[in-house]
Amino acid sequence: MRQNPSFAMTDVGEIRRLIDLNPWVTLISQTDDGLIASHYAVMLDDTRDDLTIVGHVGRPDDAILGLGDRELLVVVQGPHGYITPRWYGDVPAVPTWNFVTAHLSGIPELLSPEENLRVLERLVEHFEGHGDDARGLYALPNDAAFVERLERGTVGFRLTPTRVTAKRKLSQNRSAEVVDTIIEGLTAEGRHELSAEMRRAADARVRP
Repeated sequence: MRQNPSFAMTDVGEIRRLIDLNPWVTLISQTDDGLIASHYAVMLDDTRDDLTIVGHVGRPDDAILGLGDRELLVVVQGPHGYITPRWYGDVPAVPTWNFVTAHLSGIPELLSPEENLRVLERLVEHFEGHGDDARGLYALPNDAAFVERLERGTVGFRLTPTRVTAKRKLSQNRSAEVVDTIIEGLTAEGRHELSAEMRRAADARVRP
């Protein structure tokens, strides 16, 4: 991804937030047969405070991706959407697309079966939540034998990226008035996730 200094996102906390809010990622690897892409959920490694992520793939995706042997590119996609030139006022303008995204690259470490089970359990717990009807990985009718068979069908990984490119293109090159107009337009159209990200970025720019 080509970087633009005006839109670069370098704050580790902000990139962690992006990953946490957008766990469904694209895994890309260069293979002997060309590029291959898979889609899986990942989570931040709860034992680290950097950009290390953990996740799993189903077999045989580990072999197809060359997991643990080749560099893996993880694409994290945040809020994004079309921006009409109508919101710029009566000036020459063309449409654009606002977005937040991060690319994490590195050779992942394969997890042991025990570590993989812990990540699988944490993943289920995270998305199930803690409601009265939440169903954990080991909740009945699942038993230990069932969960062990499930684990054997997956390969867990941990990736501490050696290269990170993160970009937040949210009309930072426009005046505060135009940004407010875009946010109002997005909100009126019900595109609240993108408008909220734009407001967050705008507030960060004016914060002392």
